[in-house]
This record gives sequence, C-alpha cells and structure tokens, in this order.
Amino acid sequence: QVQLHESGGGLVQAGGSLKLSCAASLSILSVATMGWYRQAPGNQRELVATITRGTYTNYADSVKGRFTISRDNTENTVYLQMNSLKPDDTAIYYCYCNIGPSWGQGTQVTVSS
Repeated sequence: QVQLHESGGGLVQAGGSLKLSCAASLSILSVATMGWYRQAPGNQRELVATITRGTYTNYADSVKGRFTISRDNTENTVYLQMNSLKPDDTAIYYCYCNIGPSWGQGTQVTVSS
C-alpha cells in the first residue's frame, strides 16, 4: 500500500559524498519506522540505517560516523547522507518502511577507487 521511490544514487569517487532520498506515497512517516538497506552483487541485503518515529537511529558498524539517516515528515521523505564513501559501499540501496512492510525499487551507488 505504501510505495517508496529512491533517488540520488550515482557514481562517485572514493572519499566523496552522496545524498539519497526516499519519498513515500502516503503521509506515514510520523508513525513509521524507515530505513535504508543495501545489496552488493553476490551478497545478502544488509541493514545500513534505520530511524523510528521517535527519531531513534541505528547504523551498521561499517557506516557509523560516515552515514546519517534523517527524515522530513512534512515532505514524507527519508534521507541518507553518505560521506567518506568507500568502494565497499558500492551496492544497490533500498528504502524500507515497516508499514507493509514496503520496499523501494532501489538506487545504484557506485564508488570508484
């Protein structure tokens, strides 16, 4: 019932930054837990970061100190600010909502060395 649309992926050099956006089709961010996951070729989909309706956040150890998840409830949008990107961050990044649960189609992030 909730559709999620990611944007902001692309190609960036190591050490660079990208900001991903996830727009929800319904006004649900005030009550939903949102998150970002990623999947590299041949690997399982893994948690990157989550944010609850109470704005508590959780990050994978591999991205702590580099990535920041945030949300704008008025825009029904979740963001993932990614700094100091590494080649190991290369993956398809998926937006997640616990209502449904729902998944976005994914956006490709490629980090070159």
